[in-house]
Amino acid sequence: MIQVRTGIDLVDVPRLSQTIERLGEAFLKRVFLPSEIDYCARMAEPAIHYAARFAAKEAVAKALGTGIGEAVGWLEIEVDRGESGRPRLCLHGNAVAVAQGQGVVQMDLSLTHTAQIAAAQVVFLLETGEP
Repeated sequence: MIQVRTGIDLVDVPRLSQTIERLGEAFLKRVFLPSEIDYCARMAEPAIHYAARFAAKEAVAKALGTGIGEAVGWLEIEVDRGESGRPRLCLHGNAVAVAQGQGVVQMDLSLTHTAQIAAAQVVFLLETGEP
């Protein structure tokens, strides 16, 4: 049987920008992978792109039902871009094991943002042994 599971999150861009200014590189390295930091740093408004990725990580944790913490960490969820530029998810470490254990066979990610708000929605398709 196929099941659908979703996660969604909104991030206040100015608030995240203030956090980045206050905590700096230590915060970025705790939450974002080097590839994500490189991508966001190249943008005209990096905070908007950090906020969208932060929202995506939260949305994934919600869809998995784990939250961010002991089961799945910030650096185990990566937002990458496909050749077309479309955002995509890459899971690492324990996040892979959790997703596989739940039967996740497909992941989809949608991001959107303004100067004030960033949002992410995640959709997982799960194959379960249930009829």
